[in-house]
This record gives sequence, C-alpha cells and structure tokens, in this order.
Amino acid sequence: MSVVTNTTTIGAIELPSRRNTELLLLVFAVVIPIFAYANVGLSIHGKLPPGMIAYGGGLAVLAGIAHFVVRRYAKYADPLLLPIGTLLNGLGCVLIWRLDQSQRLQNLAKRQFGHFSESAPRQMMYTALAIALFAAVLLLLKDHRTLQRFTYISMAASLVLLILPVIPGLGADVFGAKIWISVAGFSIQPGEFAKIVIAIFFAGYLMVKRDALALASRRFMGLYLPRGRDLGPILMIWAMSLLVLVFENDLGTSLLFFGMFVIMLYVATERTSWIVIGLVMSVAGAAVVGATASHVKARVTAWLDPFACYTKSGACEQVGQSIMSFGSGGVLGTGWGQGNSDLIGFAANSDFIFSTVGEELGLAGVMAFLLLYGLIIERGVRTALAARDPFGKLFAIGLSGAFALQIFVVAGGVMGLIPLTGMTMPFLASGGSSVLANWALIGILIRISDTARRPAPAPAPSPDSEMTQVVRPS
Repeated sequence: MSVVTNTTTIGAIELPSRRNTELLLLVFAVVIPIFAYANVGLSIHGKLPPGMIAYGGGLAVLAGIAHFVVRRYAKYADPLLLPIGTLLNGLGCVLIWRLDQSQRLQNLAKRQFGHFSESAPRQMMYTALAIALFAAVLLLLKDHRTLQRFTYISMAASLVLLILPVIPGLGADVFGAKIWISVAGFSIQPGEFAKIVIAIFFAGYLMVKRDALALASRRFMGLYLPRGRDLGPILMIWAMSLLVLVFENDLGTSLLFFGMFVIMLYVATERTSWIVIGLVMSVAGAAVVGATASHVKARVTAWLDPFACYTKSGACEQVGQSIMSFGSGGVLGTGWGQGNSDLIGFAANSDFIFSTVGEELGLAGVMAFLLLYGLIIERGVRTALAARDPFGKLFAIGLSGAFALQIFVVAGGVMGLIPLTGMTMPFLASGGSSVLANWALIGILIRISDTARRPAPAPAPSPDSEMTQVVRPS
C-alpha cells in the first residue's frame, strides 16, 4: 500500500539581511574613537577630556540614526560600509581635536588672524549634516537606476561645478589652488560633489556606447587600438581634466576625473589598450602642465627634493615635515597626542592629517587605516560584481575607483610617493565638503548593494502549478 501526496512549487528563500551584524560592528565603531579621545586627553592634559561623554553620545546617536535608516529602507545592504565609514569619521574627529590642542597652531592662528577657533566642533556639525544627507539619499533614491535618466544633465551639472571656482567673486584662491567657492561665509569645494555627479554621466554614457568603444581597427605592438572616431570621448575628458589643471591649479581633481573615466572605460570594454592610452595621455598632460604652471611646478620640485628648497618654498617645507613625521613614528608610533606633526601648520588637519596618523600611530596605524579604506573599496567592487544591471555595475565601480584614486593621491602626496595634489583624506580631514560628499557616496553604494542583494520576489501561486507526485511506501 502506498500514499500519494501532491506538492506545489516552493517560494523564494529569504536571505539574511545582516543588519544585526552591522549593529554589532557599529558598537565597536563608536567605542574605538571614544577610547582614542580619552587617550588624547590623558596624553596632553593628564586627565580625561571634559567633552568625552558629549562626543561619544553624539557619535552614538548619529550612528544609531544611520543604522535605523539602513535597517528600514535598505534592509539587504552591505553590512560593512556604514560601520567602516563611522569608524573613520569618528577617528577623524579625534585627530582634528588632537590638533586643536596644539599650542603651536593656536599661537600661529592668533598671530595671523587675531583669534583661534577649534575645528573639531565644526567637524561634528558637518558630520551631523553628512548623516542627514546620507539618510536623504536612502530615502529619496529608491532605485539607483533612476539616475540613468539624468546622464547628460549630470554632465552639464559636473561642468558647472568645475567652473564655479574660477568665477571672479565666487571662487577663492587657497594656497595657490582655485578649488573653493565662498557662499555666505562658508567655503565649499565643488569638486568633491562633482566626482559623484560625473560618475553618473560616465556610467550612463559607457553603458550605451561600450560596444562601439570595444571595437578595434588595428593592432599595434600587441595592443588593439580603437577606431579614430571612438577616441573622441576620451580626448574630450582628457582636455577637460587639463583645463581643470590649468585654470584651477588642481592636480588632484584632474587625476581623479581622468583616472575614474579610464577605469570605467576599461571595465565597460575589457580593452587593455584603453588603460595604456590613458596612462600615456595622463603622463603627457601632467608633464606639459607641470613644466608651465608655476603652482604645479613648485609641487613637482618639492616632490623631487623637498630638503633642497626647504627654507625657500612652503610646499617643500610641508613635504619635508611630513616625511620627518612618518620617519619619527616608526613601527608603533609615538602615541596619541605625543607627536609634532603640527609643525606642518594649518595643513596639518586637512591635506596632511595622515602625517599625524603616521607619527602618532606608526606604521601599524597607517596600515590599519589603509586597510579600512581598502575594505570600503573592496565592498564597492563586490557591490559592482553583484549588481544585476549594467548601469549599477559601472556606477558602483566608478564610485569605488574614484574613492581609491583619492586615497592614493592623498596618501602618496604626503608620503612623498607622488607630488602633492591638495585633496583631502576622506572622512579624516577637516572640512564639510569632503565629509558630506563621501557620506553621500557611501549612501549610494549602500543603495546599489541593497538592490543587488535583495532576493527576487516569490512567484504568485497558480492553480495550474506543476504537480509533483511523491510515492511513499506504506
């Protein structure tokens, strides 16, 4: 005797959201900066800083708000991006507060401006605004694919953002670079936001034109060279990057935009020839501008031998002090609050804040920070691989590539590996534009990862579903 049962199709399997993992990691991301804050106070003043509880509570509240928004509106997002961003931002505030305690920087500010104001409280305010922008991205951007509609609008918007700093009366010349605009007493760096806007254009354009750009007309020295008419887009972007370099004296933004385009072009076409062409064009453009633009030429001179012009050029003095900071840090560093990176001057909490990490935390601390940055880049690339649409893949890889290039040019500049670029270290450096733009970048990556990891909806039940006959022995 046997029993016959009928079964229907099984629904979709629910995937874990990893939100509890994110919450646990956020606890560590808040506790570690609090301990660092206490360590700085004990090292400099010999007692716990009075603002430690307020700082820790504020960071915990901001992290909790961000986590609630992700849990509610991006349930399946990557669980590492938010904790790593919180940890870097929190440690950045500690580094800025540590430099605020420097008597040298306080005296320097009083001599030049007549007063001294701490940067750490402003950085916490910028962090709160950045978390609000992060939440707004997740609330308003329900699907990243809607950005594809604004491909050419984003191109125009990015050009406007790049042109703003050179407009008389609006742009501000800071230490030779015209990358800032002044609005109602606040300074804004449009290039930080332009890298996100222009990534939208690159992703939308390359998604449509990738087949044409992948075609090759001839083979030369083992490389497949593209057709002449297909070189138009890369020549246009190359010219735009050179114009930014010439008119704004901004080597970092120029390298960032052109490098991001080449990376996305290679991912879209899988042609190694684009990488070679891009490197040749970037080296040629940098060589020409470096030999003609005085500001860029001074930075190249400081990079080649900073100690030869140490007493003659401010760029040489800053690079020399930075190199000595890394050298004096050794393997484990001098300890929180025990370094002398404040000798660099006002740039110590912006361009050269990574020098403080190298001196006070040593090689171990530098590698730890680079590992955290590397994890953000890796999660961004993983998100690009998991994305189900070509626009999302290119957009995620473009944002990750831009973030990686910015880390490289900033860290390489302060370590003497490449000439200084004037860009800021993401999440660490003082400034509202940088922290706002990078939290928006994290928010977009979280949205793309949520879409990529979200399980497909279960099919609707149908009375005509296939019946499976199972025979069980009696």
